[in-house]
Amino acid sequence: MSLGAIILCGILATYGFTNEKNQDNTFSTSGKTSTPWEGNYVVHALPTPEEITFMEKEVPVQILDVKEKLDRELLVNTYWHSNTFLMIKRANRWFPIIEPILKENNIPDDFKYLALIESGLTNVTSSAGATGFWQFLKETGKEYGLEVNSLVDERYHVEKSTVAACKYLHKAYDKFEDWALVAASYNMGMGGVTKRLNEQKVKTYWDLLLNMETARYVYRIIAVKEILTNSEKYGFMINSTDLYQPYQTKTISVETPILNLTTFANDNGINFKTLKTLNPWMRKDNLNFKNNRIYDIKLPIDVKQWQTE
Repeated sequence: MSLGAIILCGILATYGFTNEKNQDNTFSTSGKTSTPWEGNYVVHALPTPEEITFMEKEVPVQILDVKEKLDRELLVNTYWHSNTFLMIKRANRWFPIIEPILKENNIPDDFKYLALIESGLTNVTSSAGATGFWQFLKETGKEYGLEVNSLVDERYHVEKSTVAACKYLHKAYDKFEDWALVAASYNMGMGGVTKRLNEQKVKTYWDLLLNMETARYVYRIIAVKEILTNSEKYGFMINSTDLYQPYQTKTISVETPILNLTTFANDNGINFKTLKTLNPWMRKDNLNFKNNRIYDIKLPIDVKQWQTE
């Protein structure tokens, strides 16, 4: 059966094979006439906040295009329900890890939402090869202190990659002295932002004409912050039991190579899947390092939460 036929069957099943469609696009069932979705589905436009802050500074929503760009991102992320629900759930697990690192490094708390829009707080890999929560390219990760090789890739290490992101953000702030421009530079690079500022002879992100991706980037961070901070206002009703909870782990240090991670996992009462889920920075089935290194490995406190055996 073709896809079109399957969809048609679904429509017929929804309204009943005996339904008769009237000329005014209503359906008649058992003598009753109604429009599709009547009384069941209502979509509302969203009022753009008259006052909203980003990095503790007012966003100039009185500027026409600023307001409309923010409106777009609020609409997209409010009505992309599945994605936004997942962001809310994952944020509950990972923000408690990210927030104290940002604070310790004197980075505004709002930057946790940058990680959220970069990766959805998952270890995705972009078409350009950027990966991890903070979407570092291989060479950029190394530049900011991460170990990246065939065995170990700390772009997948949440704590260490967050510290690396803080280093980048500080360097960018030293250059621009404006956190909105810093956020923009995370998307298009410090050189790209500097070039556009010089070409257009402006000083702020809000006055720059940028490529579509970067033009939307900061507004998306602001919109996601607004929605997650006021989730019920935007229609997201979620119980605390629905949220993903932080992993409860303990840490052991290893100073000698591990020739087989499955054996290592079994020796510690867990399986390979659990070990790699908690330590995604280990990229192979071994940790056969040659230099004098110490690696901290996370293990679950309650094994029953992770596996059947």
